[in-house]
Amino acid sequence: MQWYIKCFKNYTNFNGRARRKEYWMFILFNIIFSILATILDSVLDTPVITRTFYRETGIIYILYSFIIFIPSLAVTVRRLHDIGKSGWWYFIIFIPLVGAIWMLILMCTEGQCGDNLYGPDPKNTVTLNNSFITE
Repeated sequence: MQWYIKCFKNYTNFNGRARRKEYWMFILFNIIFSILATILDSVLDTPVITRTFYRETGIIYILYSFIIFIPSLAVTVRRLHDIGKSGWWYFIIFIPLVGAIWMLILMCTEGQCGDNLYGPDPKNTVTLNNSFITE
């Protein structure tokens, strides 16, 4: 949960690097909260915003999606920075099928060891009482 909160605290930070653990823990909690928002929409019988052939999207889910958009974009850009890629690589996801697969591969790739163009290695930075110490 601390990684999810960390991404919200850094939601405007598109600089620096994000470890795989930070990214994937954020994605895990995002999926959990998305499911909870969908369940709340069903239980509370909120107004349906969109309807597709397999699901109805309620207002709680839509609001959660708007809230999570910028933090998820920021952590994805920082994750790309960790592997030495520019944040503009995010747009590869718009290539049908191949883009999503390539993005998944990039997000699973281990970050560059040591400092790179985008900052110090986050694996070599330890948090101690909310202050950062470089090993």
